[in-house]
Amino acid sequence: MTTATTNSPAKPHFLMCRPEHFSVIYSINPWMNPGGWAREQASLAASSHRQWARLHRTLLDLGADVDLVPPVDGLPDLVFTANAAVVLDRKVLLARFRHPERQAEEAHFEAAFRRLQAHGAVDSVTRMPDGITLEGAGDCVFDQARGLFWMGHGPRTDQRARPIVADLFATDVVALELADPRFYHMDTALCPLTGGELLYIPGAFTDIGRAAIAARVAPEQRIAVDEKDAVRLAANTVCVGDVLVMPACSPRLRAILTERGYRVEVNPLPAFLRSGGAAFCLTLRLDRRSGSVGAEQDDAAVA
Repeated sequence: MTTATTNSPAKPHFLMCRPEHFSVIYSINPWMNPGGWAREQASLAASSHRQWARLHRTLLDLGADVDLVPPVDGLPDLVFTANAAVVLDRKVLLARFRHPERQAEEAHFEAAFRRLQAHGAVDSVTRMPDGITLEGAGDCVFDQARGLFWMGHGPRTDQRARPIVADLFATDVVALELADPRFYHMDTALCPLTGGELLYIPGAFTDIGRAAIAARVAPEQRIAVDEKDAVRLAANTVCVGDVLVMPACSPRLRAILTERGYRVEVNPLPAFLRSGGAAFCLTLRLDRRSGSVGAEQDDAAVA
């Protein structure tokens, strides 16, 4: 793993993994078609390298530090570092994966975090209890404005993970069942924005889940993602201050976000969409802090 320069609290810090071995060799969600990938393997692999490199460069240009997990042959989804762990207040809760195809990633991600701990980037690294799955920040998205985690459960993460997250991070955790198999992780269905708005796909949640969102997010702060943007994983967005790094954004959605004061940076990621992932999936934020929105305001100053 390469180690970035020492972070100040105000500087965004991400964990990523180069797509040296990224491909679609199995199917664990509706997006994945190994046969289709195999027919265009060389061109799609080359495209994934270019698309990842552009995302990486965008984050660096926005003032972020990026640490890299070494890629591993045979682990094509290691590139989706959002699934590595839940990270808040310099505490790390390692992922435990549901599907055997991804379980071999756990040891490599733990080794990466142990190295980060040795370099002083995080304070503690904790494993999930046996038998309870939690697929990292992919299913546990932190909402800075509300000081809570939105946790998805059903397809990948066990609902029993909720009290474990709440206890470790001393933070409220709102567990919502994911209802559409296309949006199998919370980060594909919902994105809290730095100004307090919530970008989300209403149809990705049950009636109970939509009611839970409505109870916590005022109508004027809810930005519904329509089907056109949803199927391009527009909600799988990386927020750096008032800049939204998005894999796709229709003119309608861009106009809404621009009116709210955000700057949209579209980084198309169609090669990764074939695996059901996009911008947020390819990154893991390491510098999140609970307790105030100051970190997000500092991000805006950096950007």
